[in-house]
Amino acid sequence: MKKIGIISDTHSYWDDRYATYFESCDEIWHAGDICSVELAERLGKVAHLRAVCGNCDGGDLRLMFPEILRFKCEDVEVLMKHIGGYPGRYDPSIIRQITSRPPQLFISGHSHILKVKYDKTLQLLHINPGAAGLQGWQQERTLVRLTIEGNKFGDCEVISLGGR
Repeated sequence: MKKIGIISDTHSYWDDRYATYFESCDEIWHAGDICSVELAERLGKVAHLRAVCGNCDGGDLRLMFPEILRFKCEDVEVLMKHIGGYPGRYDPSIIRQITSRPPQLFISGHSHILKVKYDKTLQLLHINPGAAGLQGWQQERTLVRLTIEGNKFGDCEVISLGGR
């Protein structure tokens, strides 16, 4: 079993609660717009970090992290991309990958809108953890944690960090 912390759109903002909420996690997945190498390194000291670069991430982060990441966690295939859309409205930049070989879990960011939704058509779970940073239009800053055991998801929880 793996415990996963999911975060996005930090926009260079560090909150000590990232470490508090993710210290029990085996891995942290950042869905882009990290905007700071230092922030990525701090997250990597809390737990193993997997990340994708977002549209606001500069050259150093683009050298560190890909735009699209596909990997296995336990028996679950995961696809992660910053600008990805959501079930029924996937972004054109990722729709072919999602529909031709659907993962079991699709993680995206960018919208700053928290969304945990099951796509019945493609039989995948979509998670956008919302935005954890201060920049943007979100009213509430959020993180997501969940466990993956074999091919099953469990203990999915949304963590509120309060308003901007």
